[in-house]
Amino acid sequence: MFPFIPTFFLAEVITIPPPNQGKRYITQTQEIRALPGKLNEIPVFNSNSPEVVKGEGILLSTFPKTAKKFTNAHLNIPISGQFDFFSHHIARPINKQQTLYQGVLIYNPSSRPVTLNILQGISYVTSPDAPFIELPPLVEDPQGRVFSGPGSRLMGDILRGRHQRSFPEQIIIPPQQSQMLFNLPIPTASARSTFLRLQTNGPVHLANLVRFSPGAVSPMIPNFPRLPISPVLPTQISFLAQWQNFLNIANLAEPRDVVPTPGENVYTGEKVYGRVAGVSVGSQWTGTVVDRAGMNYLTIPDRGYAFSYPLSTVSTATLGTQQVQSAPLLARYPDTALRANGNYGVQYSLTLPLYNPGKQSQTVSLSIQTPFKQNVASNRLTFIEPPQGQIFFRGTVRLNYIDNFGQAQQRYFHLVQRQGQQGEGLISLSLPPQGSRSVAVELIYPPDATPPQVLTIKTLDSGGN
Repeated sequence: MFPFIPTFFLAEVITIPPPNQGKRYITQTQEIRALPGKLNEIPVFNSNSPEVVKGEGILLSTFPKTAKKFTNAHLNIPISGQFDFFSHHIARPINKQQTLYQGVLIYNPSSRPVTLNILQGISYVTSPDAPFIELPPLVEDPQGRVFSGPGSRLMGDILRGRHQRSFPEQIIIPPQQSQMLFNLPIPTASARSTFLRLQTNGPVHLANLVRFSPGAVSPMIPNFPRLPISPVLPTQISFLAQWQNFLNIANLAEPRDVVPTPGENVYTGEKVYGRVAGVSVGSQWTGTVVDRAGMNYLTIPDRGYAFSYPLSTVSTATLGTQQVQSAPLLARYPDTALRANGNYGVQYSLTLPLYNPGKQSQTVSLSIQTPFKQNVASNRLTFIEPPQGQIFFRGTVRLNYIDNFGQAQQRYFHLVQRQGQQGEGLISLSLPPQGSRSVAVELIYPPDATPPQVLTIKTLDSGGN
């Protein structure tokens, strides 16, 4: 069993399962509020379907349909300016002796050269880069050395601004020609997760491909090939031509994932979400979390009370807010997800200007929690103790704030949470009467998580609990 496949994306019924022996439900009565802010309009080349790849084919192509054997495999969508690239796939070839190679082509349809800048890029495989290991629910991680699985490590490193130098800084694409962005193996029974932040000065088309051919190995560098712009050697022309020819004759990779339930606004009952293969719109959710629009502060809860803001909501799991945060899709294949459910790779950047209106000092705790999914009640969250079932969140959260001693702090926490897990407090801050304190909360939603989570603000009672 591979820990990367959350059942959420196959079929979901909004029910809370019965607890196992020795477990008990905890109902946390509190307000659940829609998350302020919105997604930006940065496009994302978003390749996650089929998640499990067993043979050769096209994972996602925005190339034109011209001169292609299977026109249905190409979305004909140019991308320009700033955009992100996200890819997550697992290799399970029928012949386990074969190795799948992932190659990404970039095509310049214009009549002038186009420059592609790779602003940030990281790619990891399960083994040996980021094996799944057991970790505590909460670990402070100042050095970025705590991770479990490639999604956890990938998004933690991107959040820290890290970049693998094996990616070229710049690629120049001649008019009406293609270049390789990268070519990497996906070891059998492993997952490869890749995230790039890119920028061009003209339109480009991209294609994400997988093939077995030994010729897919770069003749230059085994990992992260850095193809020079000029001169182009004959062996490099042959290498590029192999991928280009494959793009022209290949069909979509099979087997295909489960087809999603038609219609976006399905809020009750059973729903199949499917997985994403298309161009989504929105790379970052930015918001200032305040009492209501037009205000500049967030009044803390009364002592002993809390309120929460859902993160990465989908249509049947809004926790009563009816707010769907999943990014819309500019283009997609008909048998793949209708939205970027889960917002894999989307950065949440939230500012909380906390304010204590009372006449006594108060202590406020911030936490990330994973309640049971539901879609009707905005006045309670349900948890189970101890947590049971599969892991629903594995990733890094960054907090920036001024501590109780007036010192600026930047802290990273790696979280592991199962379904129904309350989660531990990340930080506690003291606010004097009529005092305020701003906290910045950031995370990049990892590709091995199942939404939604909530960001909870709680004012501790007199006992500090």
